[in-house]
Amino acid sequence: MAVLVTGGAGYIGSHSVKALLKAGRRVVVLDDFSAGHRGACAALQTIAAPGQLTVVEAGIGDTATVEATCREHGVDAAMHFAAWLSVGDSVSDPAGYYRNNVVGSLGLLDGLRRAGVTRLIFSSTCATYGEPQQVPIDETHPQRPINSYGETKLAVERALPHFETAYGLKSIALRYFNAAGADPDGLLGEDHDPEIHIIPRAIFAARGTDSLKVFGDDYPTPDGTCLRDYIHVTDLADAHVRALESLEQGGASARFNVGTGTPHSVKEVIDAVARVAGRPVPFTVAPRRAGDPSTLYAANGAIRAALGWTPRHADLDAIVGTAWRWFDAHPDGYGD
Repeated sequence: MAVLVTGGAGYIGSHSVKALLKAGRRVVVLDDFSAGHRGACAALQTIAAPGQLTVVEAGIGDTATVEATCREHGVDAAMHFAAWLSVGDSVSDPAGYYRNNVVGSLGLLDGLRRAGVTRLIFSSTCATYGEPQQVPIDETHPQRPINSYGETKLAVERALPHFETAYGLKSIALRYFNAAGADPDGLLGEDHDPEIHIIPRAIFAARGTDSLKVFGDDYPTPDGTCLRDYIHVTDLADAHVRALESLEQGGASARFNVGTGTPHSVKEVIDAVARVAGRPVPFTVAPRRAGDPSTLYAANGAIRAALGWTPRHADLDAIVGTAWRWFDAHPDGYGD
């Protein structure tokens, strides 16, 4: 049987495809390449056995193609990464975010259930929690998103129990904190256009190819900048594989945070990039962005206990080092 991976040409999706391939799984990537990279798929083909990796170009809302692809390739489980992900853009374009992240996901779910797929791992986010009432944030924290990105992810989370009751589709939703880093083997990396994440932006600033703004240095934190939980993308991929194995072994549907449990400030990230790069990282301070909490980090005891998962790349300098090596070897990203 095979695993369908939507958004498998994207950042977290491609790293999860690699983890599945290493585990001996057959994988079908479904991606419309609006944000994913053909170069990532080409890189993955270099490590796949003959017939182990198939790439289908289609959108998640194409229910007929989803169903036909699942039937043709014997898909019995899916990992769903395909979504728009910019908090800022979701504020200015909520219609687009609801259309892509909610309507598109419903099209996907319809195709999966028509094809008889019974297991789903869903890429969710800590943005479903909204403003933290306490930190660290555990899975019982109220989910009150403050932007349409978080709302759209929560809408899909809320649909999943109903799909299980009606159609037998079991699911595990993984609520990420800040995905970071790159494949330690150098095969895959982070390539967004535009790039919105702090580590690559700081790397670009160190390399002199972009400017870096720090949004607010007057937060109630030790150095005045926001504190976030940076989780290595390979550890995220491992969490997905473990979640799938749990469902295959008869485990119940669940919702888990995925984070290191240790917060780092924006200035600490900049300092780590400077250490790894061996050069300063120039930046300017800009006003706070609306809706940015001062501190966000995970309580990860639930996923540790249930899936035996633990972050293996939790050191900030090590995380930054994998990203630096990727950009050093791929200054233009995938180039596609």
